[in-house]
Amino acid sequence: MRTGLTKRQKTTEIFFDETKSRITVYTHNTDLKKRLTVYAEQYPDHCTMTDEDTETGYKAFEIEKGRLSFRLTAPYSEERRQAASEWAKNNGLI
Repeated sequence: MRTGLTKRQKTTEIFFDETKSRITVYTHNTDLKKRLTVYAEQYPDHCTMTDEDTETGYKAFEIEKGRLSFRLTAPYSEERRQAASEWAKNNGLI
């Protein structure tokens, strides 16, 4: 979708308020919009789409706390990178 926005302007913002039971997510990210839209359709009691702007391509959602998570991953060591590379080569992925 052409929106006239630069990639820098296409942001995802996630707001947590310690006093509320829901998280607000504003996003231009196509994959995240699709995933949240499907989730909102499947679980309307836990997630709802609250706003959509077809001109700029963003959607806003409110999702129940505890339903959204962040995963932090440690960087791979050189040994682990080598092992993963060898495994991929041996299994036809590269």
